[in-house]
Amino acid sequence: MIWLSVFIALLCLLIYRQVKLLKSSIVIGLLLVVYSLQHFNLVLCLSYLLIFLAINIPYLRRLIVSKPALLWMKAALPEMSKTEQEALEAGNTWWDAELFSGKPNWKVLLDLPKATLSKEEQDFIDGPVETLCSMLNDWDITHNRQDLPEEVWQYIKQQKFCGMIIPKHYGGLEFSDYAHSEIVMKISSRSASAAVTVMVPNSLGPAKLLLAYGTQQQKDYYLPRLASGKEIPCFALTGPNAGSDAGAMPDTGVVCYAPFEGEKQVLGIRLNWEKRYITLGPIATVIGLAFKLFDPDHLLGAKESLGITVALIPTNTAGITIGSRHFPLNAAFQNGPNWGKDVFIPLDWILGGVEQAGNGWKMLMQSLATGRAVSLPALSAGTAKFTSRNIGAYARIRKQFNLPLGEFEGIQEPLSRIAGETYIINAARTVTAAALDEGQKPSVISAIIKYELTERMRRIVNDGMDIQGGSGICLGPNNYLGRLYQVIPVCITVEGANILTRTMMIFGQGAMRCHPYIYQELTAIHNADKSEALQQFDTVLLKHIGHIMHNKLASFWLGISGARFVAVPGNKHTKQYYRGIARLSVDFALLTDYALVVLGGELKRKERISGRFADALSNLYLCSTVLKFYQDQGCPEEDLPLVHWACQHTLYQAQQALFVLFQLLPFKVMSSALKMLTFPTGEVYSPPGDKLISQTATILLNDSPTRDRLTQGIYINEIKEDATGRIECAFKAVLAAIPVEQKIRKAQKSQQLAKGFSDQILQQAIDKQIINMEEAALITAAEDARTLAIKVDDFS
Repeated sequence: MIWLSVFIALLCLLIYRQVKLLKSSIVIGLLLVVYSLQHFNLVLCLSYLLIFLAINIPYLRRLIVSKPALLWMKAALPEMSKTEQEALEAGNTWWDAELFSGKPNWKVLLDLPKATLSKEEQDFIDGPVETLCSMLNDWDITHNRQDLPEEVWQYIKQQKFCGMIIPKHYGGLEFSDYAHSEIVMKISSRSASAAVTVMVPNSLGPAKLLLAYGTQQQKDYYLPRLASGKEIPCFALTGPNAGSDAGAMPDTGVVCYAPFEGEKQVLGIRLNWEKRYITLGPIATVIGLAFKLFDPDHLLGAKESLGITVALIPTNTAGITIGSRHFPLNAAFQNGPNWGKDVFIPLDWILGGVEQAGNGWKMLMQSLATGRAVSLPALSAGTAKFTSRNIGAYARIRKQFNLPLGEFEGIQEPLSRIAGETYIINAARTVTAAALDEGQKPSVISAIIKYELTERMRRIVNDGMDIQGGSGICLGPNNYLGRLYQVIPVCITVEGANILTRTMMIFGQGAMRCHPYIYQELTAIHNADKSEALQQFDTVLLKHIGHIMHNKLASFWLGISGARFVAVPGNKHTKQYYRGIARLSVDFALLTDYALVVLGGELKRKERISGRFADALSNLYLCSTVLKFYQDQGCPEEDLPLVHWACQHTLYQAQQALFVLFQLLPFKVMSSALKMLTFPTGEVYSPPGDKLISQTATILLNDSPTRDRLTQGIYINEIKEDATGRIECAFKAVLAAIPVEQKIRKAQKSQQLAKGFSDQILQQAIDKQIINMEEAALITAAEDARTLAIKVDDFS
């Protein structure tokens, strides 16, 4: 009982200290001491007094608690490299920090303005983007040409598709991130090769870096030329010996004097490099090159190794070799290697000028913090919506055993996954783009949606291929899904390979950057002034301990109460999901602190553990965006099956990730105790049930406003000769004929007609006045459209 009292006293003190109520903590401490004396318990009194003094007298606290903790953390944590430091400092935190806190402030998310397009942006999508999509024939591009047609290239340049992020005063379009996302999404629903061609100059290319870091002279020269398409940019980072570990690149630049353009002695850089996988590289006119810069003769200053640097180099510069093309899984976008041998450039070709020498990695990380939150998520959304609309229609059109495929429960299960995952992808894409347009630069969130949306897109296309069956695996002009299936690994690999992103970046950076106290503690640890470091660390550590104690209590309370009493937004349909996020958020925060304490610096190398934390955080973020997106849409009740499926799926996945962590984390007695604390009644959340699966699948099988909202923004046509146009036409024809089919089936059941829908049976139905001539024409049109829709290509 004595130690239980001590624990309660300490808990009260820490909680009050965490909320900065020092006077209250002193009062409570003194009351506990007086209480112990009144009950003649000297041991208890002394225990309370020692704890009270250790916590409330700064000198004692620093000596007994903070200094040993500081020394332990300094020894346990590995030295942070410059590239790691710059990666951590890239961008900012937003809703991810709220989830890490264990007590998310819903106003941060829900007060975010809804993503909207300006009239100019909408007109561009309805005009030039629609026209561009109509010009694209993906089979011709990927099979016959292995490139975009010349007229398409000219149209892209003419309409400034490569200048979407460039300000108008430089000749660009100056579109929002949301408009950029919508444009790439629509193009990707027509041709992945065209989408990649458009998105790369607007994503992680020279234009983005120039806007953030370029000198005025560089901006004035390059930005108008990039906007008009006179310059085709590429960015060269990856090489044979430096892929995901870009910091290990062997490409070098040495500061020296050399002749250049008629001048005998120009101060510049002698470059040697080998790069590969460079998108737009084979046709680029200017290379954004990343390399390590050295100054052995100290021509720029005292430092010899200046670090990763970025330069803009015209591809016609002497010594550059542009290689032939790579062939990335039958995709036709331009991609290939390039080399530089003793290439000399003047110093003012460094992006940002000589002042930015050595800051290249920081530039790239800052650019990546926003760039990868737009392009690949948009491509994933376009692919997901495209698959939802066309595979759903195909499941209604195609019959087996005299029934549409979509009426089989075995087909409804993947159909529901396709619909539900598409809703998740679009919600995350839209809400994140809105955050970017409000000035957020959430590097952890950009990693989450790059990883999660491309992986979910992969599952959607895989499910689509399973439903499509034999016609999906036979390539040809009528196969609308096969090329998408082939190109998926490209999306998984680029802009941070997904395995690396999940196991190292999402939680690895998130724990350091988004945690309320860890980054402050790290800053204090690396402070060279020992006295100041201890003072900083002491202040933060006390708050951190109080934070842990608070989360323990909150986790237990939310566990036994089912989070029923926590104040959350939402309506009668969605409050349960807000509560679920609140509950799992505090469990996640508590488990994060446990892992940091017991593993310390080892956590960096425990990638299976880090990956599970990433899964939990990612699913909590996705569930949050679903609720925000649903609110922004005006909470249409018809969309509730999608919302229920998305929230139940993500909460279940987050819960399961935490349950695996209980098994993976060391000290099983402690982790088991934490499991009992956080989940006293066991598993709480379940995956979507059979009834919801059927409701969600049915959305894709019928023409409705919900289906249109789910697939809004992709390219849709009703040209019968087009691969997807024939599906759209057949879908509408089949739906129009359903009432007539029902009449005929009823007559067949009563044995008035034989089975089938042959011309002879239709004529008998007309003769017996079961249907009329117009209704028979609907059946004939539906059967003709169905036959065309299920046609499979064959070749000599």
